[in-house]
Amino acid sequence: MIDWSHVDELRRDMAEGFDEIVEVFLEEVDEGIAGLTPGSADASLAAGLHFLKGAALNLGFADFAALCSDGEEQALKGNGANVDLAQVRACYLASRQEFLAGLSRRAA
Repeated sequence: MIDWSHVDELRRDMAEGFDEIVEVFLEEVDEGIAGLTPGSADASLAAGLHFLKGAALNLGFADFAALCSDGEEQALKGNGANVDLAQVRACYLASRQEFLAGLSRRAA
C-alpha cells in the first residue's frame, strides 16, 4: 500500500523539511478528496484524480496512486460515472492511516 523505500528516500533527502512536506501533502489531498463529487464532469474528475495521483506518487501512496490513475483514465474516456469514488476515498483513508502508523513505528 505504501512504498516505504520511496518514503525513506524522501525523508533522507528532505531532512528537517520532511514533516512539513507530510503536513502539506495530507492537507492538500484531504481537500482534493473532498472535491471529488459524483456526477461531476469527466474533465473535472480526471483533473482531480490526476492531481491526487501525482501527490500520492510523491509520497509513496502506491495503491492510492494506482486507483487514481485508473479513475483518471476512465474519466478521460468519458466514463467518469463508472469511477468508484467511495473506493478512492476508502483507499486514501486506509493508506493515510497506514502511512501515519508506519511513520510512528519508523521514528521509534
